[in-house]
Amino acid sequence: MQETLFSTQIKRPLADRLRPQSLNEVVGQEHVVGENAPLGRMIKAKKISSFILWGPPGCGKTTIARLIAENTNLYFEQISAVFSGVADLKRVFQYAQERRANQGKGTLLFVDEIHLLNRQVEEVLYPAMEDYAIDIMIGKGASARSVRLDLPKFTLVGATTRAGMLTAPLRDRFGMIHHLEFYELDELRQIIEHSARILNVEIEKKGALEMARRSRGTPRLANRILKRVRDFAQVRFDGVITEEVAKEALDLMDVDKMGLDHIDRNILMTMIQKFSGGPVGLDTLAAAIGEDTGTIEDVYEPYLIKNGFINRTPRGRVVTEYAFKHLGIKTVE
Repeated sequence: MQETLFSTQIKRPLADRLRPQSLNEVVGQEHVVGENAPLGRMIKAKKISSFILWGPPGCGKTTIARLIAENTNLYFEQISAVFSGVADLKRVFQYAQERRANQGKGTLLFVDEIHLLNRQVEEVLYPAMEDYAIDIMIGKGASARSVRLDLPKFTLVGATTRAGMLTAPLRDRFGMIHHLEFYELDELRQIIEHSARILNVEIEKKGALEMARRSRGTPRLANRILKRVRDFAQVRFDGVITEEVAKEALDLMDVDKMGLDHIDRNILMTMIQKFSGGPVGLDTLAAAIGEDTGTIEDVYEPYLIKNGFINRTPRGRVVTEYAFKHLGIKTVE
């Protein structure tokens, strides 16, 4: 039965169903999870040390960490560096201790956006990572004393979009830092076709390729585009995603042939029209377009740099000649 946007059957969240269910289903990132990669060999041996996954948003950091936990028989525990404090971390360690004692099962603790950890949480993590112990204060005032509690061995996996913001003491406590790259066009095509099979959507190869071209190199956006193009194909056509259907749907979504959306084009046009193509500083650019500096640096800039639309120089960001050509604008003299 084909799934439509009007389906009412209760199922697992769609995003979960579209994620790989095993490491064998992961497309791309062979340099990280491939059998001959350092992490791949550790997974095969089921001996995982703590590590960092660094890469752009939507490239699969959480999914890969979850699959590694399943593959190595570890319980996957996730916290956010933004919203979790010392009490949350100690609660996680308590559960890990109980799980080890009652089930004999270890824990993989996944910390999302680990570069945003506050100082107090970092200081709790240091002895936990080095000595598998944490210090807690008992009592108050002059009678207060510190007691060290032993922890079960655990694996810490940190995910970050900005490895340069990790503090040196925290970074040095991880065995390895693995960089997840933007996905290649054919890898995204495979991901889109795999997701289409799960959704029972008929799709032609050229249609999948057209969506892959406009997916900014990330599976998360590729799947999001697939769902929207699927809905468009079911409402406006016969449900089959052809190259023509994909192009029409994506044009209506204001996503151009290189995957640039209106915010990407606003960044480039602002740099051209207000700053003569640059150089322009990040703070100045963010103020000019009304966007957060972190969003520009994490979400938009990596893709624009990778595809040759802007360059970073010591004096600031500069629009490239290729960007002028893509936008159909004559180069600023």
